[in-house]
Amino acid sequence: MLSRVRQEPGKVRLGFIPEEWFTFFYKKTGVTGPYTFAVGLSTYLVSKEFYVLEHEFYNGLSLAILCIFGVKKLGPKIAAYLDKEVDAYEAELSSGRRSEQEGLTASIENEQRNQWSAEGQLMLVNAKRENVQLQLEAEYRQRLMTAYDQVKRYLDYQLEREGVERRVAQKNLVNWVIKQVMGSITSEQEKQNIDKCIADLGVLAKA
Repeated sequence: MLSRVRQEPGKVRLGFIPEEWFTFFYKKTGVTGPYTFAVGLSTYLVSKEFYVLEHEFYNGLSLAILCIFGVKKLGPKIAAYLDKEVDAYEAELSSGRRSEQEGLTASIENEQRNQWSAEGQLMLVNAKRENVQLQLEAEYRQRLMTAYDQVKRYLDYQLEREGVERRVAQKNLVNWVIKQVMGSITSEQEKQNIDKCIADLGVLAKA
């Protein structure tokens, strides 16, 4: 697990001594312990010449004072400037992520539209298939109707033919009967009766 990074520095005293140093001495020596230890240690090092106060010491002291002054006076401005730069950088990163997210969202919407179009194409194909089936059904029924008409015409022809043959046979039969009857006529009265029968037979033949 990553440790949390401090956004603000820890508390210090005298510009560079951490607050934890004083907290450590409070439990042992009280409030004056840290200062007494620092003064006593410094006096011991200087008096025994373990630490010689040369010109580099004063240069370092001057540099330390300048650093403390710079941190106190210029630190907040520099921190604000750097925070502003960090915010701008973070905003740029967020803008990039937002643009990428918008692009992905647009891609998803485009994909959904393509899927909807594909479903429309499937519906169109099904409609065309049904249209072809309807055309095949119409053609099938048309052929059935054509076959029905052909059969009906053939049956009508056969019926008409049988009717003509029957009428011809009846006519021939009537002519044969008339011929036979005419040949057997002997008197005028019989001839008149036969003429009447012939007329009746003609009427029947026409019926």
